[in-house]
Amino acid sequence: MTRNSIGLIAGLGLAALILFSGPAAAQSYLGGNLRPFAVLGATTVTCTGASTITGDLGLSPGTSVTGFPAPCTNVGTIHAADATAAAAQADLTTAFNTLASQTCTLDLTGTDLGGLTLTPGTYCFSSSAALTGTLTLNAQGNPNAVWVFKTGSTLTTAGNVVFINGTTANSCGVQWQIGSSATLGSGSLIAGNILAQTSITLNTGAGLTGRALARTGAVTLDTNQVSFAACGVNAGPTGAPPPFGGPVPPPVTAAAPTPTLSEWAMIALAVLLALAGFAALRRRGA
Repeated sequence: MTRNSIGLIAGLGLAALILFSGPAAAQSYLGGNLRPFAVLGATTVTCTGASTITGDLGLSPGTSVTGFPAPCTNVGTIHAADATAAAAQADLTTAFNTLASQTCTLDLTGTDLGGLTLTPGTYCFSSSAALTGTLTLNAQGNPNAVWVFKTGSTLTTAGNVVFINGTTANSCGVQWQIGSSATLGSGSLIAGNILAQTSITLNTGAGLTGRALARTGAVTLDTNQVSFAACGVNAGPTGAPPPFGGPVPPPVTAAAPTPTLSEWAMIALAVLLALAGFAALRRRGA
């Protein structure tokens, strides 16, 4: 067997192992107590128009959750002023600070996000940020692509976030660190986890593929859809992919989905190919 053939076998084995590890999104930094929550507030959570929240809903230290189970629906568990919500808020503080520590790729202060096409990176605003129109995020074919948006004060949207050269899982890779409050305008369709220092308001018809997480204020909903179902409760790698570095908390161990018979067969084949290639390399070098 030639050295090129041996290298090809080993390479194919490693590629197969990577392929079957599955797509991952930057979720682990949220912490195991926070990841199950689609909505988390501090003072109140209020829903005034028929909405569906897919994921847990929490409030801490406040006690007032209104609008559930009617006119709004929560596909998950409501935790109001309990230990679970308090633990989620503690993880939110850590996650918020983790995002704050990210080094800026580009300062966009004074630039409307609408009309821009951005590749993965960390984008910063020294004060407020606005999204009017369409923000296009180019994943460059990477299902683990990450975009971090950091604002010194508010985020206001009157538009949508769309992806190109990516997958539906890319919405899990968008992180918004908001210095005060976020307001999603009527009809806005936004992707990502919104971590706001104060409050988050979703106006009529706004949709969020991700999470609405408020540290010290309220979450207000009106005829909205909020879900991180595209990400999964425990989605994400054990670390965060570039450019998302920084102090990522150790992930909580969670049961992984059991591979199907065909997947086991492919994994076994990949392992055998890799082992055969490495063994042949060792024999040739002896």
